Amino acid sequence: MIKRFFSVSVATLLSVVVPAQTKQWTLQECLDYALQNNITLQRAKLQQQSAQEDLKQSKAALLPSLSASTNQSVGYRPWQDAGTTTVTNGTVNAKVDKTYYNGSYGLNAQWTVWNGNRNRNQVKLNQLTAAQAELEAQETANSIQEKIAQLYVQILYLTEAVKVSEESLKTAQKNEERGKEMVGVGKMSKADLAQLTAQRTTDEYNIVNAQTQVKNCKLQLKQLLEITGDTEFDVVIPTTTDEQALAEVPSLMSVYEQALVSRPEIQSAQMGVKSSDLSIAIAKAGKLPTVNMTAGVGTSSNSLSNNGWGNQIKNNFDASAGVSVSIPLFDQRQTKTNVNKARIQRETSLLALQDEQKQLYQTIENYWLDATSNQQKFRAAQATVDSEQQSYDLLQEKFNVGLTNIVELMTGKDKLLQAEQNRLQSKYLTILNLQMLKFYEGSGYTRNKVDNNKMSN
Repeated sequence: MIKRFFSVSVATLLSVVVPAQTKQWTLQECLDYALQNNITLQRAKLQQQSAQEDLKQSKAALLPSLSASTNQSVGYRPWQDAGTTTVTNGTVNAKVDKTYYNGSYGLNAQWTVWNGNRNRNQVKLNQLTAAQAELEAQETANSIQEKIAQLYVQILYLTEAVKVSEESLKTAQKNEERGKEMVGVGKMSKADLAQLTAQRTTDEYNIVNAQTQVKNCKLQLKQLLEITGDTEFDVVIPTTTDEQALAEVPSLMSVYEQALVSRPEIQSAQMGVKSSDLSIAIAKAGKLPTVNMTAGVGTSSNSLSNNGWGNQIKNNFDASAGVSVSIPLFDQRQTKTNVNKARIQRETSLLALQDEQKQLYQTIENYWLDATSNQQKFRAAQATVDSEQQSYDLLQEKFNVGLTNIVELMTGKDKLLQAEQNRLQSKYLTILNLQMLKFYEGSGYTRNKVDNNKMSN
């Protein structure tokens, strides 16, 4: 389920065309690779494995324990008188040896029959802990996927911004060439030509700056994937459509209600409350008796006996079984303290759940507001670009025939470039925030398919 959203929900950002000479990563490839290699996620998975081991151990604690023991010793009595009898392991020995040998062998079992259900509640508690560890791993994976998607969309935006700047540069170069012609026939001063040249160099600088930002985002994405060394890294740049940014924004409350059910951080916080309830039950069990059953078999041998080793093992064999009951009377307030601290922990867990719910709502609300506002900006920016383009085309026609000054032309060009940049920014921010809302809503695959290299909503 961790991968399902981005595999197609942001599949609008995927493409199938990959140049042969350089490895280019699709968004899905980035996600798959990160989920396998990201160090933070690997640590979370190890914590999950550790929690599973604790669970297995607590289940095994419900079973009887069995242990075997033996003791082999050598004794020395330098001043023992002849004719002295000794008793060893319950056997009277008349044999006198200053140096002698003892051996004992035992097999013992113990089983906790009842301890106020502490052991069984501990199993349930460890089950919740293991489930929380799994949810925390999912939460880490979700966080990594969000960062990857954000960087990927940022790369798409900056890449298209480079193209806009390149088109602006072409226009600036044409204006500069036209200015040189007009200077040659005396229709423009060299000062005005210098301004056209400055605008051309500014566009060149903007291209370099945007390309640098693209490289920086790709570097961040490469580091997030834990790719080191001189490995070449690039991403697939798919085609986007305006329809993606104009898609319907889902209802804020519908996204939030779905997220409350599906998000791992909420489920983990809810399990934290259940864990606190079990901790209270375990602490209260400290007031209850503990019943244990024990059983054992044993035998012994020694060198002072006239019997052979085999006969001693047989004759000294004994077996026992018993039941022990331990009743706590006064434990120096330990049980009461543990119960009170467990109740405090439950209140803390409830506050943590409320905090997670609040943070989830704030996150979704921010995505929703960004999607709504940027969609509105995108609609306005589209109209602004069309208007500024028409205005600039008229200014350029007037400039070519010498009917407008250089200041008006440059101002018109700057307004057009700014409008195009605003349009791009609002478009990609809308696409990103719409996909984030779908992700938090728990949507799997988008219903529409990707046709060729176009991203369809």
